[in-house]
Amino acid sequence: MKIGIDIGSTAAKAAAIEGDEIICTIVVPTGFNGVDAAMRLADGLREHGIDPTGCDAHVVATGYGRVSVPYAEKTVTEITCHGRGATFLFGSDGTVVDVGGQDTKVIQLVDGKVKKFVMNDKCAAGTGKFLEVIADRMGVTQEELASLAAAGEHTQISSMCTVFAESEVISLIGKGEPRENIANGVIESVITKVASLAGNLVQGDVYLTGGLCENDYVVERLASHLGCPVSTSPYARYAGAIGAALSV
Repeated sequence: MKIGIDIGSTAAKAAAIEGDEIICTIVVPTGFNGVDAAMRLADGLREHGIDPTGCDAHVVATGYGRVSVPYAEKTVTEITCHGRGATFLFGSDGTVVDVGGQDTKVIQLVDGKVKKFVMNDKCAAGTGKFLEVIADRMGVTQEELASLAAAGEHTQISSMCTVFAESEVISLIGKGEPRENIANGVIESVITKVASLAGNLVQGDVYLTGGLCENDYVVERLASHLGCPVSTSPYARYAGAIGAALSV
């Protein structure tokens, strides 16, 4: 049994693979303690009849907190794992765009291997965390934020900093700007930053991984900004964990 554990800054994921088949995936909030998140994933795997500490299990950890998995045999960088996971899921070379909680990664794949990659800086303004912060501020879920955005008109959110951008949103709320317009501006702000990061690195098919992969509106807007189709999958949020399992 091959098991990948991906401890991200916001969510921790596990994927169990037997042969060429994904037999189990689990996601839990990372919380304050990466070790605790790893143990909660282990408990979740056991509920599915999979013991990550058993003699037939081979575990590889990746992600922001990969050193926090006490039962992992080894650790592998998240860039490598996201590349392997995307190749497994989509079956061809191309460009992986992973919008995570702490950072956004753009990975160019050639012959199933990472050729080039770029990451954003430490600011969260172009990541899923920014959407989470603003959704909480507006009292909606991220899914509701996307629905509002689809019905709104664009409102400029110009700040490159999450703190200042949140202040912009508060100011717009105070001025009576419709929620739909604010939501539209927020998502456009994130997508603009992600597309700018991708820049000239986009080559071939584009795949969206990470926590926003099932957000149809985000997929649609990213495709529009990049000027090409963007593919995804319900398993795409587990790309890092899947790639870790394949690194056994």
